[in-house]
Amino acid sequence: MAKVLRLIPTAAMGGAFLLALVTQVSALTGKQGASIAPHRAVYEITLEHSTPGSGVAEMTGRMVYEMSGSSCKGYEQKMRFVTRMTNQEGIAQINDLRTSSFEDLETHHLRFSSSQYENQKLSEAAQGSAGPSNGATFTKVELTKPSKKTVKLPSDIYFPIQHSLALLEAAHSGKTIFTANLYDGSDKGEKFYETNAVIGKPRNASVEKRTPRRNFGGKLDGLTAWPVAISYFEPGPVRTDQLPTYELSFLFYENGISSDLFIDYGDFSIRGELKELTLLKKGKCRPGKR
Repeated sequence: MAKVLRLIPTAAMGGAFLLALVTQVSALTGKQGASIAPHRAVYEITLEHSTPGSGVAEMTGRMVYEMSGSSCKGYEQKMRFVTRMTNQEGIAQINDLRTSSFEDLETHHLRFSSSQYENQKLSEAAQGSAGPSNGATFTKVELTKPSKKTVKLPSDIYFPIQHSLALLEAAHSGKTIFTANLYDGSDKGEKFYETNAVIGKPRNASVEKRTPRRNFGGKLDGLTAWPVAISYFEPGPVRTDQLPTYELSFLFYENGISSDLFIDYGDFSIRGELKELTLLKKGKCRPGKR
């Protein structure tokens, strides 16, 4: 039973899952006073549904996500995603995914590291860096784990924070569709995904008050939020009948926090309920720097 769960710490997560950013939105959208909050979020993971052939009968877990940094010094993301899955025969497996990354928006470089454990034994690891090639004709990935290797990706690749910022800008601009090639160092660091995001209508404070939610000390009160659904596709020729590898949906608040996570892997799906939320201190920049 080797089910490996992926969450893009993007858009949303980045993510989603998969799903937080830190910057001044005014620099991108012209909206003054809207800022994004560094934070630590804890999500409770539960199984939504599974098919008989999925090998998943029960699942519980927790995901802890933390974002810190600033646009001038770079952004750091950390995530730990632990689940206990039981198959139809009653055999349980503990999956423990640990990821960290550092993204420099000014130079468009990404450093990343991830480790996947199954029943406390390391089953997969990836580590490396990515950025523009000389002449920026392609994106160059230099891997050190699982082995030393150089990978070439398209030049129009989005890294997680950059993708989240672009998604937020699209939402503020009233766009309903946003497509992008996305790379976060997952899948042994050799793969990127073609993504298609659908952005719903913004929900204002009056709408949110009709839906009971945890208060979190008022941290989410009165904030605009957008329902977002992102489909992740294997790169290649576009086909009308092509199905996504998986789909991620969430409620994306204007302060960069995500709730109501839903991830559909095809033969099973899970939900992530925001249980704990802590706002962190913002990174400081020199005068004149965002």
